[in-house]
Amino acid sequence: MDPRIAGIKLKLSGVNRVIPVVSGKGGVGKSLISTTLALSLNRLGYSVGLLDLDFHGASDHVILGAEIGELPEEERGVVPADVHGIKFMSIVFYSQDNPNPLRGEEVSDALIEILAITRWDSLDYLIIDMPPGMGEQTLDLLRFIPRGEFLVVMTPSPLSLRVAGNLITLLQEGRRKILGVVENMARGDVVEEFTKDRDVRYLGAVRRYDEIDSLIGDVPSLLESPFSEDVRKIAEKITGL
Repeated sequence: MDPRIAGIKLKLSGVNRVIPVVSGKGGVGKSLISTTLALSLNRLGYSVGLLDLDFHGASDHVILGAEIGELPEEERGVVPADVHGIKFMSIVFYSQDNPNPLRGEEVSDALIEILAITRWDSLDYLIIDMPPGMGEQTLDLLRFIPRGEFLVVMTPSPLSLRVAGNLITLLQEGRRKILGVVENMARGDVVEEFTKDRDVRYLGAVRRYDEIDSLIGDVPSLLESPFSEDVRKIAEKITGL
């Protein structure tokens, strides 16, 4: 067995709750939800970490307006960056925001490495921004972090409903805990009815906010926006579950 697997368990031993944020497809606002959720939980008084595992489309650092430099390495691992009060780790600290032409086993190896070296110490919540879909990283996380509480982000579009349904089935068949579903760019009650049919919790809706792109990289303004207001309500629900 790869000795790094035991290292992952050790590095996460001080984390109370691990929440991988997943989606069946791209373009549903998963990274923005992940980042704003981490910031909102921190504002509620919790110690929070954010790990961006979307190796081919890492964007949390852009949303946070984080500077990409070298992370300090200590004897017990790599110390995440402190960004707006949260501990932040991303592949971009090593790629310097250049393309990552990883595939197959290389993706799995990189995922194991980043989980095994990152020193989170004591945290109330670790939010993991996963890549969209059901590729190697999602399947690996099922193996390496069995106590993850999966948060599914989707929109009310027919395509999103279809692929999110497949993802939920994968998690349910793997007997993984599904924390609930967040509906982004909400309209009507289609997604809420969908969650009832799938026997999963509907955590709430995030309204469509057309000015959201102008707030990317401006965390203070983002946290005062209607978008953040909706995410904060969801964060409050999560703390009570």
